[in-house]
Amino acid sequence: MDILPILQRVPRFASATNITITELTGGITNKNYKITIDGEIYVLRLGGNETKFLGIDRKTEYKCSLLASRAGIAPEPVAFIEPEGYIIARFISGTPIPAGQIETESNIQRVIASIKQYHALDHFPGSFSPFRIAEKYAETALGFSVKLPDKMDWYLEKSKEIEAVMYARKPLQPRPCHNDLLNGNFIDDGLRIRILDWEYAGMGDIFFDLGNFAVQHEFNDEHDEILLKTYFGQPTDSQRAHQKLMKIMSDLRESMWGMVQLGISKLDFDYAGYAQKYFDRFEESVTQPVFFNWLSAI
Repeated sequence: MDILPILQRVPRFASATNITITELTGGITNKNYKITIDGEIYVLRLGGNETKFLGIDRKTEYKCSLLASRAGIAPEPVAFIEPEGYIIARFISGTPIPAGQIETESNIQRVIASIKQYHALDHFPGSFSPFRIAEKYAETALGFSVKLPDKMDWYLEKSKEIEAVMYARKPLQPRPCHNDLLNGNFIDDGLRIRILDWEYAGMGDIFFDLGNFAVQHEFNDEHDEILLKTYFGQPTDSQRAHQKLMKIMSDLRESMWGMVQLGISKLDFDYAGYAQKYFDRFEESVTQPVFFNWLSAI
């Protein structure tokens, strides 16, 4: 793909003469390019048209990332290119946090400090619910003739059970959330943990962020307790259960994401194997005796 004509559509870059373009690898949804223009470094994010089927709204992503950047958490987006929804953001200089090191107490505390920064913002455009996402992704995957698991109805029944218990006594009070706290979305700039990729951001349940961050890094009970004490100080049993149940919902969301990608993605990636990993984890979680303890504790 010829990137230069895209950059020339942005007034601040149209007359630039010294441009270097390097593709960044590793993504499984979008294509990203590192752009050096007259000594300044940016990242150009190209999302395919098919990502709308994943519930991604690029203008919402741009606005959420702009708000998070003002809080010092996200890279600053400097241009939004319509109608495609391409985003150009400033490059964050730093180092990734290896998955095997993020579970240290100090790193968990640093990540939580950044999460709390954007949770404290007044508002994000858009909304996110793992319960609605799982249902919508199932419909979308079927629309692309993807064969869903034989237990799909049972999975969604369990999701409804969790949702009914979770908000029965205390309705959800939505806060700005990221909703995709994968290891690759963290950059340590030496001062704080910056967070990338705000394409699923919106108003949602803070416990989904806490559960998603934990389960994507395979945290055990000890790590979860560090996380919750860092966030809440003195967590309650209800808060502990809420986070555990959202770890389960994160796995269901991830598996259903893989089902949709099977129907829409043109990238060379084993989405079927990816989805099955999370289906297996979801099923294991909701069939353990402790699952019912968490429902009761909520």
